[in-house]
Amino acid sequence: MRKNTYIGIATIVLIFGIIVIPKIYKRIANDDVSRGGRMHQEGGEKINDAPDGLIYINQGGVDRKVPPFSFVNQDNDTITNADYKGKVYLVEFFFTRCTDICIPMSHNLIEISKRFEGRDDFGIASFSIDPEHDQPAVLKKYQEEYGVTNPNWNFMTGDRSVIRKLSNEGFYLATNEEGDESDLYHSGLFALIDQNGFIRSRLDPYGNAKPYYRGFVPMNENVPEGGETPEIDILIEDIQKLLK
Repeated sequence: MRKNTYIGIATIVLIFGIIVIPKIYKRIANDDVSRGGRMHQEGGEKINDAPDGLIYINQGGVDRKVPPFSFVNQDNDTITNADYKGKVYLVEFFFTRCTDICIPMSHNLIEISKRFEGRDDFGIASFSIDPEHDQPAVLKKYQEEYGVTNPNWNFMTGDRSVIRKLSNEGFYLATNEEGDESDLYHSGLFALIDQNGFIRSRLDPYGNAKPYYRGFVPMNENVPEGGETPEIDILIEDIQKLLK
């Protein structure tokens, strides 16, 4: 049974890579999302590290920030982007009925949360792309099933079109387009946000901005040649950089 589960997850990840990732990078390319003025590139070499070793994600000469949002969480409390001010936090889009990539995503977030347990300056924002089903009571049960104890980890629900806009236009983390109800899909990536609401990341080995982290690949996974490598360890490193 366990072997069949891993095969199923591998199949979903493959399909995800074929369908969703090209959408994300098309959005990024069309909107000129690149390294900010704090990083420059000549001949493929980085020449100026950002002060904390991380870059700002730049679009049209402006460092990208989290857009304003307001949703209801698992406790029926209204949560806005202002509640995360002064905190380093992660953003994901998920849904509770997901039986494939959401499972390793949630386990990865649990492990990350444990690393920063007790810190009031770290949080997680999980937005459901299935809000009609994922009402506060459902999200509360999901929180309890995963043993989430971080008070700054909010599972949020709201208007579907608003959540889709936040995902597709605010973060460029692809989800279903408006009117596409055939399946629920999402990117499986995590965004890292600093204390001032800016989206942060690092450069890839080629000197290009790497806006997101693979949240759907389990930690310490043995990856076959050509497979998707885990990125949770480097994400933890980058969270630590921002928290210093």
